[in-house]
Amino acid sequence: MQIVQSTKKLYRRLTWSWIPRSDKEAGDAIVKNILLHWFPHKVSKGSISWWYSLWLGTMSFVLFVILTVTGIVLMFLYVPSVERAYASVKDIEYVVSFGWFLRAMHRMSAHLMVATVFLHMVRVFVTGAYKNGRSVGTNRPLNWIIGLALLICTLLLSFTGYLLPWDQLAYWAITVGTNIASAAPIVGEKIRYFLLGGNTIDQGTLIRFYVLHVFFLPVILVSLFAWHMWRIRKDGGLAVVDREALSQKPEQVAPVKSKTYSLLGITNGTTVHVQTRMVNEEENSLPSVPNLSRRIWLVTLVTMLLVMVSSIIVPTPLEAPANPSVTPNPAKAPWYFLWLQEIVTDTTIKLGSFTLNGALVGGILLPGILLVLAIWWPYRDRSSINATGVWFAPERKRQNLIFLALCLFVILLTIVGTFLRGPYWDFYWPWEAWPTTPIRF
Repeated sequence: MQIVQSTKKLYRRLTWSWIPRSDKEAGDAIVKNILLHWFPHKVSKGSISWWYSLWLGTMSFVLFVILTVTGIVLMFLYVPSVERAYASVKDIEYVVSFGWFLRAMHRMSAHLMVATVFLHMVRVFVTGAYKNGRSVGTNRPLNWIIGLALLICTLLLSFTGYLLPWDQLAYWAITVGTNIASAAPIVGEKIRYFLLGGNTIDQGTLIRFYVLHVFFLPVILVSLFAWHMWRIRKDGGLAVVDREALSQKPEQVAPVKSKTYSLLGITNGTTVHVQTRMVNEEENSLPSVPNLSRRIWLVTLVTMLLVMVSSIIVPTPLEAPANPSVTPNPAKAPWYFLWLQEIVTDTTIKLGSFTLNGALVGGILLPGILLVLAIWWPYRDRSSINATGVWFAPERKRQNLIFLALCLFVILLTIVGTFLRGPYWDFYWPWEAWPTTPIRF
């Protein structure tokens, strides 16, 4: 009996911060647990609802953790050498115990992370979550820009990892992608030379992509993610908090002009909490532990299950070894850049002896304009703070429709490039057979 009681006490000492028995223990857990320390003591009910954020940001982080863990294991098995890269990947796929599953999880997590980060960006836009509310000192437009940088970093992470198997699919996808990048005015060829480590895809290219993939880009992404999360805390939480504050009557509290102490440090002047404190604030908030922590664990488990199941169902391709002398027909970029390849094709126009460079128009100028608009729009949006944190707010109807139309256009072009483009980049319906084409040597 004494052993059982001692075991229970030990279990309680190890798990009390995750299973608090009172509000005091819930507050102490935030301060004393290193994993919970970055959460606020209390969160609003709207912030942890399933339907506001769809938890896409949490899913993206979980996918990155899966990528990191599986990637570290793969690093011990992969050889970044032109002569041995393909053979090492083939050994992982067919010789190493459960190596195929490890590689499939890494690949599926990369694809899903690109999709979830993109959907997270869409969610932020349609809910107007990039707009400042009434809280003091918020800068949500900056956090939106950080999110765009995270999306670009995610795409580059996936792109640099695409070459590592060193098969035909990887080799020619990188060839197409870097050729599009070379169309940039003035710096295009320099960017291509920097990425390739020369004028051709060879050992220099492989080692550069490998180092970028396993070190520099992950470090940049982790830094941006930490900044992103810190800004969410500094902005008073998710934008839905501002919507909840507007629907209630603020409590008449005198502004505090002295120094204020909090988990985020010492600040001068009035605080966010004083400016936005509600009469029934306690009724609309919950302790982060266990309410928020349990939902994070649930999202983590569901994401891991999705990755594992899709890794078993969806095949992980490994084509013939990379051969610069054999050009596949068609040669396609990675799927997340196929919309650019489609635009490049559609904007390449020949008028007599003059040729409009589609790579410049569709691969550089148009994406550049879209990126500049995305950065500028939070400062251009004149909708009221009543539209902050609201799904499809009526006063933002027009801009939401235009934004969603652009997103659907990108998705449609990606589908066309993936499934409906055949030899010589001709259009084929799914039920049409592709003609037999000679292999180019």
